Amino acid sequence: MRTWLRRSLWDKVPRDHRETEEGLRRRQWVTLAVLLVGATVLGLSLRLEPGSDWFYPATLALALVWVVGSFASGPLHLGRIMHPEGPEGPHGRPVVTPIVLGLVLAGVFVLGGLVVREIPALDSQVRFVLEHADQGVGPLIILVTLVNGVAEELFFRGAAYAASTRHPVTVTTVAYTLATLATGNVMLTFAAVVVGLVVGLERRASGGILAPLLTHVTWSTAMLLALPAVFGTGPV
Repeated sequence: MRTWLRRSLWDKVPRDHRETEEGLRRRQWVTLAVLLVGATVLGLSLRLEPGSDWFYPATLALALVWVVGSFASGPLHLGRIMHPEGPEGPHGRPVVTPIVLGLVLAGVFVLGGLVVREIPALDSQVRFVLEHADQGVGPLIILVTLVNGVAEELFFRGAAYAASTRHPVTVTTVAYTLATLATGNVMLTFAAVVVGLVVGLERRASGGILAPLLTHVTWSTAMLLALPAVFGTGPV
């Protein structure tokens, strides 16, 4: 287990992703502008009343902001992680490991949910988010969740991470947390801190966005399916 975690979150694979000074400055300005726009759209989307006709357009618009901003900032990389010798050699694309990590992370959050539901102030915060899922169409809300998870990782662990010249894990976790803080929801903000740190470490270790992306979408999908049962709000 210790070796598995070290390879997933700590051991850095060799990479050469250096940019020109001009390219780096351009990425930083694009990233900052997109972050401000994205935080605004995110705050508006989650302040909509559950069942609002604007919920899906707003969340998809947010995903579009993150995706367009990511690719506009500069090149992105998939990354590799260390693993036992295989057809790809000692370094391979991270696929199974980040999915397992996402499921483990979701399990920890579900256990935490059992505690949170006993605290009225926090329970109401989680239920407000889940009400959006209850009002939506099952497959559609899952699709929106997946799309937004991918888009967030493309931007925060792709563009924003590459734009950070010092302490990128800390910088991107703080940026992701501040963007989520725009929702005004304490529990979403707490989740952003934990998830942001984990996927940030994956990004640092692998040198790319694939591992953070798979962990994020696995975690968010598992939470979407599991939390309604924990909080008794009904199936998605």
